[in-house]
Amino acid sequence: MASFTEQCNRIFNQAICDYHIKNDVDTPINNPYDRDSVENRLYLKCWIDTVQWHLEDIIRDPHIDPLEALQLKRRIDRSNQDRTDLVEQIDSYFRQKYSNVHVRPDATINTESPAWAVDRLSILALKIYHMREQAERTDADADHRAKCQSKLNVLLEQQVDLGTAIDQLLDDIAAGRKYMKVYRQMKMYNDPSTNPVLYGKK
Repeated sequence: MASFTEQCNRIFNQAICDYHIKNDVDTPINNPYDRDSVENRLYLKCWIDTVQWHLEDIIRDPHIDPLEALQLKRRIDRSNQDRTDLVEQIDSYFRQKYSNVHVRPDATINTESPAWAVDRLSILALKIYHMREQAERTDADADHRAKCQSKLNVLLEQQVDLGTAIDQLLDDIAAGRKYMKVYRQMKMYNDPSTNPVLYGKK
């Protein structure tokens, strides 16, 4: 049976490949998984990350129109909020899944929640996809491809290590050796009641 992170990587790769069929940031998502499933949340998470990856590429065009750049920046801000909300939804799934676990008296807390580690796994899948593209570019010289292949090898090793760490964390939570908390991000700059630039305009 596949581990949780093997399942994640499969779904992430599926989302990334589906996006690159059209390779357009305005392509509507066609999530193939049931809305109430964690698979749906994982696919959506990586789709958001993939679109944002390409928005970040576009906004770095030195010749971009300033008004277009501003619109893109605000779109990226909304995407970041969606990404944060989704991570919290995935953590809520884990909290529900392990809600009946007997936590040991000597249990410890991890430096990050499972879903924030999964967030890094999604980004890593994107780095691997795009670094592999660079390593296989036929219009680039051999030195460029070799450097990118070397980086790709490191990313692939990192993917294995991160996946192993996440699976171990989930095993520890399931066994009561670790416990988790979900801290809401409480982003202040998006909130008109806590961003002084926004509430100062009222």
